[in-house]
Amino acid sequence: MNDTLHVVCPACRATNRLQAAHLDRSPACGQCGQPLFQGRPLELDEAGFERQVQRSQVPVLVDFWAPWCGPCRVMAPAYEQAAALLEPHMRVAKVNTEDAQALAGRLNIRSIPTLALFIGGREVARQPGALTRAEDIARWARAHASAVAAPH
Repeated sequence: MNDTLHVVCPACRATNRLQAAHLDRSPACGQCGQPLFQGRPLELDEAGFERQVQRSQVPVLVDFWAPWCGPCRVMAPAYEQAAALLEPHMRVAKVNTEDAQALAGRLNIRSIPTLALFIGGREVARQPGALTRAEDIARWARAHASAVAAPH
């Protein structure tokens, strides 16, 4: 892993540079002072999604969901708990496909909920359907992040 990472602030969207070794020290944004990680999913619109995925150098796990979706609502508490397990080594976010229809279409999101893991600006793994245990969500995300990071 690089010594210095770029991490996008969830509050002001500024890109912060921080030492990888400092991720576990509750880092705050150098611009607005807000915590860079909050231990809960970050709600993203299309612009926020693009900025997080393209600029952050930590993996970004995204739940594509909609308010009317029963399985999405069933998975929501586990996803909330998974954020506490995964952050700060992974950004955990949610995108409402009703509000971000163009993004969902561009990414070919065909069913919801769908989890997608992005590393280095590109999608590396996708899981359609609800995972109802935080541990299963965290295990899935970590396994795919490790597989990408492992030398081939």
